[in-house]
Amino acid sequence: MCENPYKPEPHRILQVTRQTDIEYTFRVESQARPVFGQFFEVSIPRVGEAPISVSGVGDGWLEFTIRSVGSLTGGVHEKRAGDMLFLRGPYGNGFPLDEFKGQHLVVAAGGCGLSPVRPLLDYCFHHPEAVGQLDILLGFKTAGDILFREDIQRWKTKFNTILTVDKTCGCWDGECVGLITQYAKDIKLSEFPRMEIVIVGPPIMMKFTAEEFMNRGVPAERILVSMERKMSCGLGKCGHCKINDTYVCSDGPVYRYNKAIQLVD
Repeated sequence: MCENPYKPEPHRILQVTRQTDIEYTFRVESQARPVFGQFFEVSIPRVGEAPISVSGVGDGWLEFTIRSVGSLTGGVHEKRAGDMLFLRGPYGNGFPLDEFKGQHLVVAAGGCGLSPVRPLLDYCFHHPEAVGQLDILLGFKTAGDILFREDIQRWKTKFNTILTVDKTCGCWDGECVGLITQYAKDIKLSEFPRMEIVIVGPPIMMKFTAEEFMNRGVPAERILVSMERKMSCGLGKCGHCKINDTYVCSDGPVYRYNKAIQLVD
């Protein structure tokens, strides 16, 4: 009998970490080793499933940072350590880590777009030989929306890291205020043979951040974006993510920008 590709498997939750009022990180038991940028279908029986990017990878575990926005994700937020989450995957194409070796890498992430690039940044932190140079540009709406605060402080010890918020409040003591796109110009262009730009966030943020770097001479084929908001079944069967002849969940979600700008639906 053929294995059912839609059948999820139960995985025990090891730890739940609150990131913000509406975003929690769930660490679950798993021996999977996904490519950075891939995603899993996370489900609760008789409730539903949703595609969620991997936000952390470790020895015997995976992490998923999930925003509570509906019945499924709200149900996930009620789970605690020891409970089960159901997973199937990994799916999609991730970031081409081998192509970054010895090059200048810039990672720009807006809001929850930091989640899928967090494993890549952690890998570079622990394996400095993975890239020649790394600049990190992070933007959030307010200080209360900042994810992975301890990680950001750790990354700052090794890499040029710019952290900005769209608007201030009494709890923000950082130096940068404003949209992430206005700080893209502060990233110095590379003297390395090649410069690679990874951009993940809301579509409008990815569009204008990519344009900023292209206006400074970075070719579109050297810019990668993740169209994770288009992901659905993960198998290219339901058609929810189909644009022209492309199924984002199986062909993507990571694309070179010269391809991504053609995917308009």
